[in-house]
Amino acid sequence: CSMLTGFQRESWVWDQITKSPEVLLSSDRHSAYFYIDPIYESTGTAGVRGTKGFTEGEHYWEVVFLEPPCGTSVMIGVGTENVALHRSNFEYIDLIGFDTESWGLSYKGTAWHGGQKVQYCEPFFDKTTVIGCHLNLYKGTLAFSVNGTYMGVAFTGVNSVCGPLYPIVSSTASETELGLGEQYCRYLTLQEKCLQTIKRHLEYDDSVDCLPLPKVFKSSIKNI
Repeated sequence: CSMLTGFQRESWVWDQITKSPEVLLSSDRHSAYFYIDPIYESTGTAGVRGTKGFTEGEHYWEVVFLEPPCGTSVMIGVGTENVALHRSNFEYIDLIGFDTESWGLSYKGTAWHGGQKVQYCEPFFDKTTVIGCHLNLYKGTLAFSVNGTYMGVAFTGVNSVCGPLYPIVSSTASETELGLGEQYCRYLTLQEKCLQTIKRHLEYDDSVDCLPLPKVFKSSIKNI
């Protein structure tokens, strides 16, 4: 995938501690199972976050639907450590993006933040659907892909919160099963960071051509 040029493999799993009690993890912690009690069905909304919080860099990971999504809400996204991962008393909500410290995508194709939603893409209902999450903390963006098709930037300003951002998944539906797929990351070199700082302080993007720099640096600033 050209979007992942220069990326290297990353490794994290679902957090055994930071999760709803209604989420059970596989032994390798790559798969999360929601509301699996054979007698009692879902009584609310459950979430689990990844073991790694991101403070800089670009990060890409995939979430695989091991069973077809259904119910009020099944979501993928990111949030701070302040995001509540459990709602009981039959509170069926779109958990990721319910507050201002999380950003999430529902299987219904809606993107949520601060309790507000926009239609972002077509709904996805199939088993084995793969959702790619691309978090760019240099630009403050979160984008998604569906089965390898890039859907564009869903959110901007995700780097405006304090503290690290964690991958999160959530569900209101009994027997939801979500697995982890590929994971990659990329960090800017010192030179790239310097060029990005220059670009950020330009009043207009066209101002690059007026800088007293070699053409190769001007080109790099434009493309970073």
